[in-house]
Amino acid sequence: MAPTPAGNHRTRVHVISDVHGNARDLARAGEGADALVCLGDLVLFLDYADHSRGIFPDLFGVENADRIVALRTARRFEEARMLGTALWAGLQEDRATVIEEAVRKQYAEMFAAFPSPTYATYGNVDMPPLWREYAGPGTTVLDGERAEIGGRVFGFVGGGLRTPMRTPYEISDEEYAAKIEAVGEVDVLCTHIPPEVPELVYDTVARRFERGSRALLDAIRRTRPRYSLFGHVHQPLVKRMRIGATECVNVGHFAATGTPWALEW
Repeated sequence: MAPTPAGNHRTRVHVISDVHGNARDLARAGEGADALVCLGDLVLFLDYADHSRGIFPDLFGVENADRIVALRTARRFEEARMLGTALWAGLQEDRATVIEEAVRKQYAEMFAAFPSPTYATYGNVDMPPLWREYAGPGTTVLDGERAEIGGRVFGFVGGGLRTPMRTPYEISDEEYAAKIEAVGEVDVLCTHIPPEVPELVYDTVARRFERGSRALLDAIRRTRPRYSLFGHVHQPLVKRMRIGATECVNVGHFAATGTPWALEW
């Protein structure tokens, strides 16, 4: 991390989301910054751009990855679940055990690549109970909590809302809204999922609306943070827009580009 020059008092923060296994670029994400903020989804379960990458193709092959992506993209979620159930049934080991072993392997690499200091919250594909084991002393994990960075207050809310995809860290709208409320008024509101605005939640490649949060949108309008930063939607219709006084920015392109979004003041 770059020290702030004496007498200058400027702060630079790099913000990333949706790392999805990109440990190589993660190791460089904090270069030139005073802190790194990560908004989750460290795990790569299945890469929709490259079906050969991730836990799923490692276990079941690229052909089955092609099939399940095609079903999900067509919103044939029940057929996708049936295919997944049949594939998992063919494994000798317990599904939960297999997934946890694969996730642990990825987390060991991801958390070792985090610079110090890093402030991080969970994505919807993450497994929060494991983070405590892998987060080093330079990584602060926050969810429904606040932290001061360079004199500005950052609020963090992790996870996603419930969907037919049934990813590991999906919670109820009520639980999510309670975390938003606990954060309160902040300068920078950091979440994994976007506010519920059509332009921000529509994925142009997956060709579907992802789930955004109405509670987050209401909080932005009510508390007017300087920034609302989020990821989750990898190829959004709109990457950036203003909601009242708040600049809303999708930073969820890290897996593909390896480039953090920079915030400086």
